[in-house]
Amino acid sequence: MDLAGQRILVTGGAGFLGRRVVHELERRGAGEVMVPRRRDFDLTRQDVAERLLGSGHPEVIIHLAAEVGGIGANRANPGRFFYANMAMGLHLIEAARRAGVDKFVQVGTVCAYPKHTPVPFREEHLWDGYPEETNAPYGIAKKALLVMLQAYRQQYGMNGIYLLPVNLYGPGDNFDLEASHVIPALIRKFATARRDGLPHVEVWGSGSASREFLYVDDAARAIVDATERYDGPEPVNVGSGREITIRRLVDLIAGLIGYQGTIRWDATKPDGQPRRMLNTSRARRLFGFEAEVELEDGLHRTIEWWERQGT
Repeated sequence: MDLAGQRILVTGGAGFLGRRVVHELERRGAGEVMVPRRRDFDLTRQDVAERLLGSGHPEVIIHLAAEVGGIGANRANPGRFFYANMAMGLHLIEAARRAGVDKFVQVGTVCAYPKHTPVPFREEHLWDGYPEETNAPYGIAKKALLVMLQAYRQQYGMNGIYLLPVNLYGPGDNFDLEASHVIPALIRKFATARRDGLPHVEVWGSGSASREFLYVDDAARAIVDATERYDGPEPVNVGSGREITIRRLVDLIAGLIGYQGTIRWDATKPDGQPRRMLNTSRARRLFGFEAEVELEDGLHRTIEWWERQGT
């Protein structure tokens, strides 16, 4: 797909990832990029989703909007996270079908994978078990949209693709300790502890779990690459293909920030999924994507951004 001159709707386009996707689309010559705001369009309502498409007449939809957070937020809001994510995708996909949208790009989540998926996660293992319990409602809601897109392709010929990104991070992330993911939460905790001279920092879990992280600019590039070059029914992993334990990540962030106190692990808090790392060969093969930003470099950029905020 040549993006030049295309009218593209990016839900969640004012958010952390969305802003980068919009910038990348504009850089590649998209004709008009529309970014609906939540205050104007509650996409959990079918009539609102239809009104949005009727007013903007997009040729392409990139659906990034989501209600999501870290382990704590997922534990506190399982019903809301299931409903909001399921409803938004359900209504948008149906509205896109009715409106004859040329392409629908659904961004899913690594949380959709089963709790004990063999590492590295391959796309064919997506249905081999139940997701990790703390984020299962969110992950299942997102995974259901893959089934919907595949069914709509089969019955209606709708061109919908589905991407599975790992945990994202970078400047502009959500640093609210009640809702943030692990990297911004750790950066805020250690930066605050260094500033205030705190003797120790408490961290959730045992540190034994592992994660894979993708810098947000790399993720945006992957999404736009797929929009241009991929038209298949199968889900595609999007990640860096590199794994790090939470204990090593904590030590790395503390060192980059210059915090020299002690770290206390609260093993009464959940670790979440035991391990996460994606096999990214499908993305490389189908639309040529490979991550460029190394974790330490990305962390350094993110820490610098946060400290410039003066919080």
